Amino acid sequence: MHRILRALVRLLLRFQITYPTAAQWLKAIYVEVAEREFPVAGKPQSDSRITLLTGVHRKEVRRLREAGPTAQAVPGTVSLGALLVANWIGDARYLDDQGRPRPLPRLARQTDGVSFESLVQSVSKDIRPRVVLDEWLRLGICHVDAQDRVWLDTDAFVPEQGFDEKAYYLGRNVHDHLLTCLHNITSPEPPWIERSVYYDRLTAEDVAQLADYAREKGMEALRAVNRRAMVLQQKSAARSDTVGPRRMNFGVYFYEEVDDESRSHEEGPQ
Repeated sequence: MHRILRALVRLLLRFQITYPTAAQWLKAIYVEVAEREFPVAGKPQSDSRITLLTGVHRKEVRRLREAGPTAQAVPGTVSLGALLVANWIGDARYLDDQGRPRPLPRLARQTDGVSFESLVQSVSKDIRPRVVLDEWLRLGICHVDAQDRVWLDTDAFVPEQGFDEKAYYLGRNVHDHLLTCLHNITSPEPPWIERSVYYDRLTAEDVAQLADYAREKGMEALRAVNRRAMVLQQKSAARSDTVGPRRMNFGVYFYEEVDDESRSHEEGPQ
């Protein structure tokens, strides 16, 4: 727990979020989670019980429950952008012979086949492709070459620019990773995949090589899962007129730092 909180405090201080502000957020989240996820079967959740569970004063519990949970808005570019990138890297029409996303002519009239314009229109007819392109250029997701072709500069919708977009993915991915760990240490059900490879006593050059290798192999795994998920989603949609109620998240990460702590030597997959 200490390691988790250290990383969280580093994040908060990096963005000048002070302890009083974080404490208010934490208090509200304690009440929200206790109310929603720790009820007593057959009984209404009371302020007193939430106080017992959380340690938050009953008057504060009442105030926070009356105010209701804070809505977590998804940045407007995220939902559409993530779906477009998923289609671009997962649909065979948009891939080259090596299975990589190929450059797309910007306009449909420039080709008899697929284009960036047709890609956007296949996902949403409410937003003009030019608007999407301008936003992607701002976020560093793509570039346009001299032949007016659009090149995808990322294998996942994680913009180079755009704080709101990056912060959204930070919250979603850390949330899901932590709940995966919680499931694995508390649930009697089979564990979900949550593994890593850890080595110390490496040089900077070693780590640089491993980072490149991990990026290559990690993206291979992500692209494969993306293609499989797209096929399954399309099959499910064809069999039913309702949207499936479940979601999943599969991630890959790589971290490095100077190991200045005294640690026992551990190597290999964890």
